[in-house]
Amino acid sequence: MAEIIVVGVDESETARKAAQKAASLAAAFGAELHVATAFNTHKAETLQSIHSQSESDAVSKAYRTLVAQYAADAEATASEIAEELRSSSPELTVIPKAVEGKPGAALSDEAARVGADLIVVGNKRVQGIARVLGSVARTVASEAKCDLYIVHTHQR
Repeated sequence: MAEIIVVGVDESETARKAAQKAASLAAAFGAELHVATAFNTHKAETLQSIHSQSESDAVSKAYRTLVAQYAADAEATASEIAEELRSSSPELTVIPKAVEGKPGAALSDEAARVGADLIVVGNKRVQGIARVLGSVARTVASEAKCDLYIVHTHQR
């Protein structure tokens, strides 16, 4: 039986469908649901590394500001979806969270951190040419230390 479920979300409709499935699983199991949105600081790190040492204080401040904005945006996305889930299932314990890193690795790491029994993701980028490039589901499947549920989120 799952006690903690982590679902990965972004602003897409497919993520919302995965979150709804995760909420129904959490309700069925009486589990706590963690709604996680990943944010990647790669662009900010690139910005910081291209400037000279003499500009380091200004760049460092800009870097911290940019990372804080990425985290705030991710937190807002997770909170918005968590609130939607709470309104449709008030009995659920839903915890929104912004997690730093590439989505697949960030979800796997967050699941390990909270001791999750199950990670739920949508099947976005699992079909067609995108599957060659990789997907969050594929990354989580190779890295997770718990069960993975991949939600079919496309029209059948």
